[in-house]
Amino acid sequence: MTARVSVVGIGEDGLAGLAPAARAAVEAAEVLAGGERHLAMLPDDGRRRIAWGDAFAARLEEALAIMDKRLCILASGDPMWFGVGNVVARRLPAGTWTAFPQPSSFSLAAARLGWPLQDTLCLSAHGRPLEAVALHLAPGARLLVLAADGSTPARLAALLRERGFGPSPLTVLEHLGGARERITTGAAEGWAAACADLCLVAVECRPAPGAVWHSRLAGLPDDAFAHDGQITKRETRAATLALLAPWPGAVLWDIGAGCGSIAIEWMRAGGRAVAVEREAARCALIAANAVRLGVPGLRVVQGEAPAALAELDGRPDAAFVGGGVASELLAAAWERLPMGGRLAANAVTAEGEAALMAWQARHGGAMTRLATARLEPMGRRRAWRPLRPVTLYQGVKA
Repeated sequence: MTARVSVVGIGEDGLAGLAPAARAAVEAAEVLAGGERHLAMLPDDGRRRIAWGDAFAARLEEALAIMDKRLCILASGDPMWFGVGNVVARRLPAGTWTAFPQPSSFSLAAARLGWPLQDTLCLSAHGRPLEAVALHLAPGARLLVLAADGSTPARLAALLRERGFGPSPLTVLEHLGGARERITTGAAEGWAAACADLCLVAVECRPAPGAVWHSRLAGLPDDAFAHDGQITKRETRAATLALLAPWPGAVLWDIGAGCGSIAIEWMRAGGRAVAVEREAARCALIAANAVRLGVPGLRVVQGEAPAALAELDGRPDAAFVGGGVASELLAAAWERLPMGGRLAANAVTAEGEAALMAWQARHGGAMTRLATARLEPMGRRRAWRPLRPVTLYQGVKA
């Protein structure tokens, strides 16, 4: 197949900065598409132009629907890094498109700062919730955050102050690689600079004394979550996440989610999740917990399982049943799992444990009984307070 579509990364230096092959792709195109800023870098020679405007998805579909002409899509820097190239790659068959990357803004920023890019976390706030940055806050972490617009640096500084990272140095790099390049530095706790829309924010994470931050490993403290008592306790939660074994991009259905602790920790480990909960007040708690703990992309579905599962599209890679374990809930979750999918369930009542025992006898899997105790004050002394024993089940659909 001949590549009909070219995706060309272009920097602030415009056509002059393109490699010969990329420039040839631009010149050979019969239709040009991209942002207005990118299209303005090319002389108006009468060729058809499609500007994204505020309707990116619709304009991109319009461009890709042109089958009888050579199309060139202009993008910033490297189109395959938080760029339109990823969308094109999902939409078109291999061999029908080709990409010509330029140095990304991340690469240019690392070069200006002297930061090893392999040791720096690259994030984007363009079209994504800024609250997701909170997931990555840890002492010594270096972040490069692609801004949505000129307000992003101030909003990011406010988030850092709110999370106890006010002393963190910020560097805002504007119009990288062009004549208008500018670099501004300051601390998050006193940030007041006005910035251009086209910018990137570098953050060196430094916590203030007493700041609280969380590991991405399973087992956050219980008080990291707002809850009404319906929470999988820390010790049980860590064991449950170990049984579920999250992996990047995998989808979990957390059924009877309570405060969302299992779904949230699954997402903090790199997966995606849907939290199903029947109580509206708890759904609000789940959403607030997800934002605070850096995973605002958690989908919350209000409804009572198993009926609510019928409203969910696709199949999860794993499912967790934590609220009111019953045979019908286990069966509904199991039916939606693909081959190799994982099911985990916890029971604290005799009835729930009986349901798990019966399920394990029919479908196999492993069961564990977890009994823990916490050292707590008792008057002027301390004593061990046992937590309610929990029965854990794990099965793999084969």
